[in-house]
Amino acid sequence: MLLGNFMGSKGRWVLSALLICAVIFELAYCQKDTQERRTTPGRKPKPLKPKLGKSTNKEPIAVTAKPKIRATAAARTVLTQVLNRGKFKKVGETISVQTGDTMELRCRGKPVQWGVPQYLEEDDDGRLRIVQHQRYGVLTLVNTTGADTGEYTCFPMYCEDTDCRKEYNKAVKVFVFFSDPQELFVPSSDYYEAIQLRTNWPTLLPCQVTSPEAKVTLHREFPPGEVAVDGSEISFNVKKGFTIHRPRPHHAGALFCVASLGNLRQSSTKYMLIYVNYPMAPPAPVIQASSSSPAVGENLRVSCSVVGEQDVVVEFTWEYPGQEIGRPLYTQDSVTPIGGGAARQQSQSVLLVDEVRDVDQGAYTCTAVNLQGTKSVSTSVKVVPKAKPRKP
Repeated sequence: MLLGNFMGSKGRWVLSALLICAVIFELAYCQKDTQERRTTPGRKPKPLKPKLGKSTNKEPIAVTAKPKIRATAAARTVLTQVLNRGKFKKVGETISVQTGDTMELRCRGKPVQWGVPQYLEEDDDGRLRIVQHQRYGVLTLVNTTGADTGEYTCFPMYCEDTDCRKEYNKAVKVFVFFSDPQELFVPSSDYYEAIQLRTNWPTLLPCQVTSPEAKVTLHREFPPGEVAVDGSEISFNVKKGFTIHRPRPHHAGALFCVASLGNLRQSSTKYMLIYVNYPMAPPAPVIQASSSSPAVGENLRVSCSVVGEQDVVVEFTWEYPGQEIGRPLYTQDSVTPIGGGAARQQSQSVLLVDEVRDVDQGAYTCTAVNLQGTKSVSTSVKVVPKAKPRKP
């Protein structure tokens, strides 16, 4: 009986001793792990939250902190229309607002800048208000009219300290139509507008409408009739107007647009299209003298030639040594077609100097000018004494 009691008491003591050892071992291990965490380089004072499914016993990799840049990412730049208090709608390429209503656009980003139609940039009559909040910018336009129709742009800003610039590649745009039941075209103060048609240069007839639902056609004043719009030679964009992609002489004349919506039909400003055969590049003149060392008393011819597109006007001007003493300028200008597949021509100016003298020695400079630019070339002439006749 005493032996049983002794063995039971001894067993409890052994079990208690084992439990105490396990607790001491666990405390020592935790203290060692805590010390390792505190002495690990690159670790932030605040412990990181462990990720699900991954062990948190790995030592962290030291990372160099990068400076924060207050730039708005493209994916985070969102443009919305405020419909009512607390109601927003993400805008697409276009939206329509009834004239007289208030338009409010909100763009997420800090900071942002706004681009508005040129009409509003020049004079908004106090109707335009732009406010930058902590996380977004707001553009508000009140007492709207059809003239406010156009493109509105939100530019996120890339900032380093106080230096900020627009991030054009991350801009968000929306074209806003301000529908006016009395005005189908965006108002213009001009009754006629002259537009230059340049060869191989797309030309825009900016007859913008205030409603995307209006049907728009292009017409010629004389002879009267509708101009065919095939989408290739001439195309229409409801946000811009009609584009003549490859202007030709037959496109010149007086044209206008006609818009129809319901029972309303209106005409736009008249566009006077003037065709100009526009060169592809500045002139490339070539200068050549009939002699680089004429003798006193001989005649001198200095030619300047430019080869380019047909019907392209090239103007020539000259600088020559005789100008200093008032020697008059005599030139012969000509234009000669050049054979071949493409329509080309040679424009030439020839400077004539009769009976050269010592004062005619020096640099002769020809300057050629066309609608694309100017270029000058020079050549030097040395006047030599007249040869003495040989004695018989």
